[in-house]
Amino acid sequence: MLAQLIRKALVLAAGLLVASVVVFTFMAVLPGDPAQVALGVNATPEAVREMHERFGTDRPLVVQYLDWAGGLLTGDFGRSYVTQELIAPYIADRFQVTLWLVLTAIAVALVIALPLGVVSAVRHRGIGGMALSGLSQVGVAVPNFLAGLLLIALFAVQLRLLPSGGWTPPIEDPVAFVRQLILPAVSLGLVQAAILTRYVRSAVLDVLREDHLRTARAKGLTPYRALVRHGLRNAAIPVVTVLALQLATLLVGAVVIERVFVIPGLGSLLLDGVANRDLLLVQGVVMVLVAAVLLINFAVDVLYTVLDPRMRRAH
Repeated sequence: MLAQLIRKALVLAAGLLVASVVVFTFMAVLPGDPAQVALGVNATPEAVREMHERFGTDRPLVVQYLDWAGGLLTGDFGRSYVTQELIAPYIADRFQVTLWLVLTAIAVALVIALPLGVVSAVRHRGIGGMALSGLSQVGVAVPNFLAGLLLIALFAVQLRLLPSGGWTPPIEDPVAFVRQLILPAVSLGLVQAAILTRYVRSAVLDVLREDHLRTARAKGLTPYRALVRHGLRNAAIPVVTVLALQLATLLVGAVVIERVFVIPGLGSLLLDGVANRDLLLVQGVVMVLVAAVLLINFAVDVLYTVLDPRMRRAH
């Protein structure tokens, strides 16, 4: 087990190294001069040259990469071309906002998808099971931003129960924080719940067809009791994989919902950086997102090994 963890950690480290090279190279080959953009069209060549010297962008690319990558290891993402301030505090503040949004959305998706998926599988031959299956198919086809706009129209405009956007940190005003978080989190969570319901249903159906579940039911257990006692662990394995993929997708894709609800998250920071051609800021945000996705995959691999003894034996 320990050898497996070490091997997976080495793969994670190699992935982060390759990702940093790709991200840096991609940003370096983009056309245009970010120093010129930051200083404006009227900037003199001396001012542009002085800015390059100050940011170290007049050095060879290999030196720039080693300096940037070394800074990442110590939490130093450099300074913004536009504001001239350190980038790391910006990213840390915005990452917290996105994390609140994504984790709440995943919680909403789980609360909805787990019971509906199980009921849909156990009652798959009944009208209720087929209706839930059809409803989840419709939900998969609804884009997040459309769900967000519909929720705003209903709960913010018509009923006036919740705000249509904005963000208040929980430490400043917990009530305002919760009220502002509900609609964007539900917008993301509803669509993810529809996707997750289908995977839960499929996984539970597969488990219900296994011999040991049939034996348990033949001994007098109801389908739900047999599933809880002997099947949920096996059904959880594919669901955990899908859940991790959804979490990674939400981290990267929450930018649309952040725009719809005017939330100052990591996605909004990335779009602002692209609009201002603040390449060091964009590099930092992209690298954080890539690292988050790789870490999630690493956690899934570890969890997979814990949940499925066959994976341990395979290694």
